[in-house]
Amino acid sequence: MSYALRFEEIDKSSLPLVGGKNASLGELIKAGFRVPPGFAVTTASYIKFITATGIKESIYEALSAVKPDDDASINEASARIRSLFEKAQIPKDVEQEIRKNYLALCEVCGRENVPVAVRSSATAEDVPTASFAGQQETYLWVRGADEVTGKVKKCWSSLFTPRAISYRIRMGFPHEKVFMSVGVQKMVNAKSAGVMFTLDPTTGDPSRIVIEANWGLGEAVVSGSVNPDRFSVDKVLLEISEKKISVKEVMSALDPVKKEVVLVSTPPEKRNSPCLNDEEVIELAKNGKRIEGHYGCPQDIEWAIDLDLFFPDNVFIVQSRPETVWSQRKREVIFRGKSVNDLIWESVFKKR
Repeated sequence: MSYALRFEEIDKSSLPLVGGKNASLGELIKAGFRVPPGFAVTTASYIKFITATGIKESIYEALSAVKPDDDASINEASARIRSLFEKAQIPKDVEQEIRKNYLALCEVCGRENVPVAVRSSATAEDVPTASFAGQQETYLWVRGADEVTGKVKKCWSSLFTPRAISYRIRMGFPHEKVFMSVGVQKMVNAKSAGVMFTLDPTTGDPSRIVIEANWGLGEAVVSGSVNPDRFSVDKVLLEISEKKISVKEVMSALDPVKKEVVLVSTPPEKRNSPCLNDEEVIELAKNGKRIEGHYGCPQDIEWAIDLDLFFPDNVFIVQSRPETVWSQRKREVIFRGKSVNDLIWESVFKKR
């Protein structure tokens, strides 16, 4: 069983081994989208860790004592489990595989200690019925094999944050059937970044692509810490139909002293300026439309524009998951036997 796999080696069929997020990245690469290189630390590594260290039984013993509506019992179980992870050592063969793949990634990128994002990718994550977004942890701008292996273990541990435990209970996912993979992906030196929805997240209109953007890394947009620029694009014509340029007071950036991503004040000359030009907006929308077509359902996409590259090679997709709000709503308005949304979908896709 492989303890780590390059993104090029995986796709949507690999979900049990690499989780939803990593499976999607591999699928996007195979479909020809521009995705930063990286690798997945597989669920086999996670299973080896909890079994070889002997903490598996203690984990599920702690979870068995959880009372679903009792926050105190959830918090207590989480703290107990995460302490077990902190004290346990990663098995040598698993650690060696993580280090080997990180060094190989450094070679591909042509630099030592290439900065990477280390992201959780659970087997129940980013599926059409539940996104699990924000339930587990992500670490950005991680450098060096030692730091990468340490953050991998923290991602494994984050499968048992109070939020993650509560969410699985609420969504009906058995704890013992959810496993953790971890993605290690080259960081984009982002000029700007954000999210893109292949329908309007406010109205559910599937004929629109909506892009929300800010200067710097995308975490400020994802976390809701900033009022982002907003661009609406007609999905059929691929023309910008609406622009809303906000005053962007803060942005996410790397703190070189703390060596972590923090919120900083946006330089004054950038605060009122659009962080994407029209060319970049349309290129993102083209990618969004193609990704939606590839998966056959609306998508919630994270993207970044690399400061060091030229257009269009600077436009990267760093994550894509099924949109889970409007896609699950009951279509109630009927016209001539069809819902209004059905009629819009037919109009959009017939004109591709």
